[in-house]
Amino acid sequence: MRLSVRAAVPAAALLLAGCAGGAGAGQDASGSSAADAVARAVEKTEGVTSLHYEVTGRFPERGRIADEGTVRTKPVTASLRTANLSGAERGETELRLVDGVLYGSATGDMVEEMGGRHWISYGPAAHFTTHGGLRMDVGALRDSVSRNPAREAAFLAGAPDAKRVGDEKVDGTGTTHYTGTAAVDELRASLDEVEDKATREGRGRSLDQYEKAGVDELTLDVWIDADDHVRRLRTKGFGRHGELDLTVTFLDYGKPVTVRAPRPGDTADLRKPLEK
Repeated sequence: MRLSVRAAVPAAALLLAGCAGGAGAGQDASGSSAADAVARAVEKTEGVTSLHYEVTGRFPERGRIADEGTVRTKPVTASLRTANLSGAERGETELRLVDGVLYGSATGDMVEEMGGRHWISYGPAAHFTTHGGLRMDVGALRDSVSRNPAREAAFLAGAPDAKRVGDEKVDGTGTTHYTGTAAVDELRASLDEVEDKATREGRGRSLDQYEKAGVDELTLDVWIDADDHVRRLRTKGFGRHGELDLTVTFLDYGKPVTVRAPRPGDTADLRKPLEK
């Protein structure tokens, strides 16, 4: 039995305000530039061992969303639950990355196509050939579940008008709020200056999703706590198919992460014949 392309890749997974402060508009309280403060926080936040976050808002084509992710960085173990709250693809799906193997949940007709199984195994590689001979690239899916969303806050450091807004509370935690606007093509060009290959490629994949949605300019707001961790990131813009307005809230850092692989008997491996 062959799985259809629709069954093989969950549709939802294909995408992956403030008061004035006392410091100068482009500086934080210590006198550092807003860009420097954001870059410092991004570097520290990207270096955490684990994180738990949620994403709410609107994304072109997906409509209203509510996602929740958990990531452990070494070894990489992660879970991403996505919920489309409006539009034609309304529903929930989940991706899991365990021991290097990517799994995706199945819903609706997909379950029947897989003989009643509720999970798909995409295996340990980004590129592979299914049992039916279909060449697949799940690199974007693997990146969406394993990424640290703080990397996108780095785009604010590249905004020519980056500035400090003021001091605000995020879920009861004191933070400093920064804002700015950056053109996507200029952010893309600036990637050549990023020396670390993994960082450069990760930020490039983040820009890919905006370019595919037709968003050419991003307005970014970043809230940074006293430990130089990004606590919240809001990204706004307009694309060919609607409004972009996403808010990522980091719920905690450094806590134990446990993500289990689905039961083998409830999982269909795309690389192998589907047993009835």
